[in-house]
Amino acid sequence: MDKENLLKLLNDIKEDDMPSFDEGERILIIDGLNLFLRNFAVLNYINPEGTHIGGLGGFLRSLGSLAKQLKPTSIYIVFDGVGSSINRKNLLPEYKSGRNVLRVNKVSFSSQEKENESKTDQIIHLIHYLQCLPVKILSLDGVEADDIIAFLSKNLTQNKKNKTFIVSADNDFLQLVDENITMYRSVEKEFVTPKVVKEKYGVHPFNFLLYKTLMGDSSDKVGGVKGLGKGKFDKLFPEMLGENNLTLDDIYKICAERFKEHIIYCRALENFDNLRKAYKIMDLSNPMLDDQEKDYILDHVKESPYELNVETFLKFYHKDGLGNVLKNVDYWIKDIWSPINRYNKAKK
Repeated sequence: MDKENLLKLLNDIKEDDMPSFDEGERILIIDGLNLFLRNFAVLNYINPEGTHIGGLGGFLRSLGSLAKQLKPTSIYIVFDGVGSSINRKNLLPEYKSGRNVLRVNKVSFSSQEKENESKTDQIIHLIHYLQCLPVKILSLDGVEADDIIAFLSKNLTQNKKNKTFIVSADNDFLQLVDENITMYRSVEKEFVTPKVVKEKYGVHPFNFLLYKTLMGDSSDKVGGVKGLGKGKFDKLFPEMLGENNLTLDDIYKICAERFKEHIIYCRALENFDNLRKAYKIMDLSNPMLDDQEKDYILDHVKESPYELNVETFLKFYHKDGLGNVLKNVDYWIKDIWSPINRYNKAKK
């Protein structure tokens, strides 16, 4: 996206200025594990001690780039909690079981066990770094990051002056995209707006969940309707391509009325119980959170972020040998993180 369009997306706020309080907030919400694993997979950086630091250094570099580009007023970094998939696996045991493990160059690790140890070690180190920056970290045992991010983004944009940017490669978040919520794909460096969703998939974001339910999602091990591809979808479900916000019951009615016209309608009806399960599993408009978990998240929103701790950050930085990954660290701290820290202090 060129500078002109980016500035338009950010409500014509000057690039060098933090917004005044009455302009609304620019909120950056990062799918923490997703961003970490993508950096871990592609950046085979080794520090002077011979330790792999691709996930750690790449995450921090990506975070800094996003903060510099978007100039957010608040940053939330959300991680999956322990046992986070259990609720969805209870509904669909094969949920996410087909996801491939992201791997870096195998020269870096002698075994899968060594690779997993490196991931764990780098994530622990990453949390220490993040606690030195003016951000908020969120995680709940038994809760997926998707649910926290969905609840956060909808709650924080109740004020229509606020703009939220969700950073993730997970297509599940496309259903949340609207005039106040934009998704950012870090690998493609692409801002995903309602217009982009419509151009890529032919449906509006409010119908994307139905689209994904019918088409299936191999990454989440959600089957969809056998034999239904994009061409057949457009032909058999033209209502999905328009401006109407449809429901799963609408799809059932369409299939019941047309079941004699095509085998796809029959297959959908025969498999509708599983389609309902898939829809529920992927529905982020109703995140899998109980009232206590929602209250915890809302309380966290009210809390102040961590304060910028330059001295401790630099101690970690030099100890872990991040110089080849995160260059010009003094500039990185002064020009990116100090303004956000000042803004947070002024807001108290």
